[in-house]
This record gives sequence, structure tokens and C-alpha cells, in this order.
Amino acid sequence: MKKIAAVALLSLGALLVGCSKQEPPAPAAAPAPAAVTKIVIGLDDNFPPMGFRDEKNELVGFDIDMAKEAAKRLGMQVEFKPIDWNAKEAELTAKRVDALWNGLTITEERKQNIAFTAPYMENHQIIVVPAGSAIKTKADLAGKVVGAQEGSSAVDAIKKEDAVFKSFKDFKTFGDNVTALMDLTTGRLDAVVVDEVVGRYYVAKKPEAYAVLDDNFGTEEYGVGVRKDDTELLGKLDKALADMKADGAAAKISEQWFGKNIIK
Repeated sequence: MKKIAAVALLSLGALLVGCSKQEPPAPAAAPAPAAVTKIVIGLDDNFPPMGFRDEKNELVGFDIDMAKEAAKRLGMQVEFKPIDWNAKEAELTAKRVDALWNGLTITEERKQNIAFTAPYMENHQIIVVPAGSAIKTKADLAGKVVGAQEGSSAVDAIKKEDAVFKSFKDFKTFGDNVTALMDLTTGRLDAVVVDEVVGRYYVAKKPEAYAVLDDNFGTEEYGVGVRKDDTELLGKLDKALADMKADGAAAKISEQWFGKNIIK
């Protein structure tokens, strides 16, 4: 009897073991996300002195140098990608570029779709006229043909002053500021509204051809724009810019391009 009972107990034990629920193997740990090693910056490559092509067709400019220094501090490679500046937000949203860094004005409207770093430069929308022009103030633009770059903050700044805007004979937009200034030189425009950093760059090259009015269309700030959900990159860029201001690197780049420190 004892032998039979022992056999029965062994059989029952084997059955229980066979029927017991087996614990599934622990899932393999997800691989860590690859570290970001490159940042693609979208820019208008005809926007001197911020970003443009030199006589060797190489991209140069103030913002180019600023971006290179920031990328070096972040341990990243940087790629500059010329884009249609009028479609800059679409390029950023579609992830064809990681950041917009090219004299990008911080506006409430743009903040709806773009996250901005802290401002690194203050700018004005100045009015450039031919040397010797009878236009001396914004009021004198009444009945005149005025131009600006399409998609630029100059367009927004002008339209904010509704009475002045409606007083123009015509308002024309251009693919870039260079073309607008060429039309000013040839007499097809009476005035061009342009970012101060750009306008003064060209005026300094041809002081006999242009004049800048004391009036302007307001003050604005430049920042670097990234996707709103890219908080990690935004934080890194903010820190890099703050460090560049603190240790004088940003001031040095500014002095190379503008002859003085205009970093905010």
C-alpha cells in the first residue's frame, strides 16, 4: 500500500508541475535611443550678412558662424539646408530641417507653431530709400511703391500699421531682399522695408546709393526656431547660446560681422 501511495503521490506531483503556469520570459529591454549627432538648419541662403553664399559659393554669415559654434559645443555636426523661406514652418513641421536659424523674428503668430530660444539679437525694420529721395518719414510713403521680402517679418510689421500700409500706391513682395534692393536702385520701387542687419549691410557697401530713414516699422527680436515638441534640442540650444554670450564667443562673432557687439 505504501508503495502504491508513493507512486500515486509522485504521479500527482508530476501532473501538478506539468499543469502549473509557466512565467513568460522577461521582455528584452528596449534599445536606448540613438544620440542625436547632427542638426539640420534651414535658412534663406540669400540673406546677407546672416546667411549667404560668398564668391566661392560657400555658405557664410553671422548666423552660420553662430550655429557652427553652438553645434561644436553640443558635440553635433551641423548641416545647412537652403529652403524656401516663405515655407519655413512647413519645412520644420515636416522634419526636413531641425531648426530655423537665419534672422528669424520672434512673433506671437509664429509662436503658435514654432518654439523659440531666448532672443540673441535685437533688430529693427528699417526703411531704405534711394540717396537724395524726398521721402523722409513714414508719412511720405503715401502714394509710393514699397517693397519687402515675401514671408519676412517686414511684411507683418508694415501691415500692422494699417493706415500707413493703405496709403501706399502699391506694395510688392520679392523672393529675397537683394532683388528688392535692385528694384529700388532701378527706380521700380520708392522704398524697401528690411531687417536692419541686412539693410545696413547693403547701405554700408553702397553708401552713395542708399539712405536709411530715422523712422522705422518697429523693434523685434531674433531667436532660433525648433519644433514645439523638440524640447530637448531647444534646451540644448538655449544653454549653448547662453554660454556663448557669457564667455564672449557670441560677441566676437558679432564684432567680426558688424564691427560691434550687437548680441542681446
